[in-house]
Amino acid sequence: MTLTPSTRSSRLALRLAGAGVLFALLWWASPAAHPAFRACPFYWLTGWPCPLCGLTRGLCAFAKGHWSQAIHWNALTPLGFVLLFSLFWRAPWRPRLWTFGIAAFAVYGVCRIALA
Repeated sequence: MTLTPSTRSSRLALRLAGAGVLFALLWWASPAAHPAFRACPFYWLTGWPCPLCGLTRGLCAFAKGHWSQAIHWNALTPLGFVLLFSLFWRAPWRPRLWTFGIAAFAVYGVCRIALA
């Protein structure tokens, strides 16, 4: 199936709009620094932070330009930001990026538990 130029440009516009909405939501949101309720089942069961703990707060801080605060919440926040926004790109390297990202978060999770 071949795409016409107008179809390609409308798909690109939709991807850009989706990425813009996601960025606006991350910029607008301000999760609590110490929430009363933690949504992480791994933390509930073990009392240890999982590889994704702090990522929402980190992504929101990263979108606002507070990079050191974002790294404080989760050291892999920049990678998570790139992975999240790569969902709006159509690139041949995206599967490799996600494979690397999942492996990095797994190693980070093991290190986080070992050092806790």
